[in-house]
Order: sequence, then structure tokens, then C-alpha cells
Amino acid sequence: MAGKYFEELKVGDTFRHEVGRTITEADNVFFSTLTMNPQPLHIDFHAAAKAEFGKPLVNSLLTLGIAVGVSVGETTLGTTVGNLGFDKIEFPKPVFHGDTIYAETEVMDKRESKSRPQWGIVTFEHRARNQHGDLVMRARRNAMMRKRSA
Repeated sequence: MAGKYFEELKVGDTFRHEVGRTITEADNVFFSTLTMNPQPLHIDFHAAAKAEFGKPLVNSLLTLGIAVGVSVGETTLGTTVGNLGFDKIEFPKPVFHGDTIYAETEVMDKRESKSRPQWGIVTFEHRARNQHGDLVMRARRNAMMRKRSA
């Protein structure tokens, strides 16, 4: 199993995910339209050219999804039961077409599940940076994790 079991994760563990992902114009338009997001800043290049940044912005939920997605192989692949929730999601800098996202994940907290003793709850913080090293996304995620012994 590529993912880590509850017992294998320690508070402070940090995973720097090697895989980067360059976001294309097509990625952004497809994601925005597939998720029914008609925001002109993402899909109307003429309108976006007149807005604050002068060009389309990448949909922030796509940035979040990529950052979490690249973390799966090293953290939760096959060992997570499911996500319990996200909080403290921040997008301190914009992402544009052609930017490459790199991510890291830190274990912030962990505890036994009170209602399901065969599992544990882990709080991950995912951080995404662009190719210049600028922080573009930070999010906390609580995941229900399998125990090796269960």
C-alpha cells in the first residue's frame, strides 16, 4: 500500500511531493465548466482582460484539487476511509494558465476516533507553491485513516 496507515503518521511529518502539475488553459476552462462555475474571470478571456489581473485566473478549487491530488500517493492512497472536512482554506496569490503547482503536506494533528476505534483521524495541511516558490494555496484537511492493526 502506498499510503500511510494511522500508526505510521507522526505530527510534524512533512511530505514534499515531487510531482508538479502545470495548469493549462484547457484544464481551467474544462474544470470551471464541468463544475458549473460561469465566473467570467475563469472562462471569459475578454472580461478577464479588463479585470484586476488582466488575464484569466485559474479556478481556486482546481488549485486545491491538484494540491490534494498530488499528495495522495505518498499519504492516503488505499489507507484513507474518507475526508471528514476541509477548513482554513486560503489562496494568498493568484494562479494563472501556465503556472506549475508543487505541493507539500504536513501532519498537523492526529487522534483516535471515538466513534470508530478501528480508525483514526489525521489533520493534514496541504500547501501549494507555484514555479517561483510563491505560496498560492494552504488548506487543512481532516481524514479518517485506516489503522494497520484493524
